Amino acid sequence: MRLLVLGGIRSGKSEVAEALVAGAGAVRYVATAQERTSDGGWAARIAAHRQRRPESWVTEEVGDSPDRLAELLTGAKSEETILVDDLGNWLSVVYDTAGDWSDPAAAEEPIAALAGAVRSCGAGLLVLVGPEVGLGVLPATDAGRTFADASGLLNQRVAAACDGVALVVAGEVSWLRGGELVQHAGARETPKPQEPAAAPVEPFVFSSTGAGSVLSTADGGDTLSFSPGMELPLPDESTAHEAAERLLTLRLNGAGLGGLVPVVRFAGGVQGRPDPRPFQQPRVLVLRGDRTGGFAAGDSAEAADRRLNEVVEGNGTLAMLAAGAGASVQAIDCPSAGPAELHDALDDTGVDAALTLGWRLADAAANEGVDLLVLGACGAGSDAAAAAIVAVLTGAEPAALLGRVVDSSGFVDDAAWIRKVGAIRDARHRIRTRSREPHVMLSMLGGGDIAVATGVVLGAASRRLPLLVDGPVAIAAALVARDYGAQTRHWMMMPDHGDNPTVKLAADVLGAAPFLALRLGLGEGATALAALPLINTALTIAAATPLRSAGNEAGADAGDGDGADGLSEQEHIEAEIQRVVADSPTAEMPYVKPSWED
Repeated sequence: MRLLVLGGIRSGKSEVAEALVAGAGAVRYVATAQERTSDGGWAARIAAHRQRRPESWVTEEVGDSPDRLAELLTGAKSEETILVDDLGNWLSVVYDTAGDWSDPAAAEEPIAALAGAVRSCGAGLLVLVGPEVGLGVLPATDAGRTFADASGLLNQRVAAACDGVALVVAGEVSWLRGGELVQHAGARETPKPQEPAAAPVEPFVFSSTGAGSVLSTADGGDTLSFSPGMELPLPDESTAHEAAERLLTLRLNGAGLGGLVPVVRFAGGVQGRPDPRPFQQPRVLVLRGDRTGGFAAGDSAEAADRRLNEVVEGNGTLAMLAAGAGASVQAIDCPSAGPAELHDALDDTGVDAALTLGWRLADAAANEGVDLLVLGACGAGSDAAAAAIVAVLTGAEPAALLGRVVDSSGFVDDAAWIRKVGAIRDARHRIRTRSREPHVMLSMLGGGDIAVATGVVLGAASRRLPLLVDGPVAIAAALVARDYGAQTRHWMMMPDHGDNPTVKLAADVLGAAPFLALRLGLGEGATALAALPLINTALTIAAATPLRSAGNEAGADAGDGDGADGLSEQEHIEAEIQRVVADSPTAEMPYVKPSWED
């Protein structure tokens, strides 16, 4: 079992870690601090630690050789109990050895090696102590900021490799994960494990015409487990077939719904009825996950901020279309990602958190009566990340997948396009020998928004909740989600691919043929919202139009006599249309004031 104990200065974290191993008898204590004969206060701290250790413990000093810690953990035996105190001192020695405290990246390789050693450590019990420095003010010096940034990365990587993580504040222990696994006894006071965090915060939903807030992965709660081969439900194929066949019996004045027949068929399958109704409570999920490096060439975090603020404040194209379609809007701040051409976009913990948040967003929407989800995105570099995933999973050439780059001023930036394509090729070369499993794909290339979107797709399928997808992030997530559970693609419908080459290829692979060919480029999610009133119109016609009478000749009236309730056939038709339209979300659309009326 591998445990990480985090805490601030004088929080009691070392005492808690020592209590965790107190019942083991022989303990291998690994001290990471360097001796400083000129610092009396530091020497006193070390002496206090030594005095607390039982005589049966064996102490090993690795302060002068930080690489030795990984070697020691890798070579540990199953019968050993190891206590490492602490990771902050180890990190300081790493930077002292490198001779450069100005670059946080200087510790990335040693941190990765240590996390790998923790993950592969064969000791029966391994307890590591680490400082939590991210709760204080930003350090005033370059060296302090470097240490704080690298310490946060170190804690994340080691936590991901551990079975349990505890946070110690004022001597009190809170188990962030794995508290139920802790089974020990000892002479010292046993730290009381806490249950994992309670149920996640209910997502905040706000009207597209008013002010709102942004949800993030910090609100997610305990992470869930995702793996390929998930058992997910399928839409009712027999009912979908009935819904399409029923259209042939409608008493229409023309030839029928034409290209909108797939809409009715899809709705029949996901709703489980041959006369599907219009979608009455749609919700738009707008994902914002920024990237740096070549993927974000021609884009910026400031532009993503502006797009997200438009959504939150109820301005812009997407908010206007959402109001017109009667859809609620939810903004999600996803984990940001570094340059994927140089290193992985997310670690395993980040992928798990993002997938969990997406799953719970879909689950909460279903619980609140939402009957249709629309996926949107507005992050910097998201188009390149989606193109990279599609390129790797399909073998396509990145240059053929990436559309023209248009900067914030509306001009085409060919230089940025070249940088994006080069970054995608570099990223693909970097991961050329690695697995193509979905979890690994999200870690290597996906970033926070695509990982959250993948969780949404999986969660929606599990709750029989249909989705509209129309952009690169959504379609890349759909491609990854298919590798978790092939049933997911049957719960998605694409109105229009917007002539985007990434979307076109991925949709073709998924078998998601668009029912429109308008080549709309309104921003991810906006095209689906523009098509939603047309979708509901088709469903209204299909549900409200009466059937032809048995034996009625094509083109002939079914008769003008009164029915058993005293109403004429025309009155029946009008009553049915009024009933269906009254249930439609377009019945009471909120008014959105156009800018030209200001």
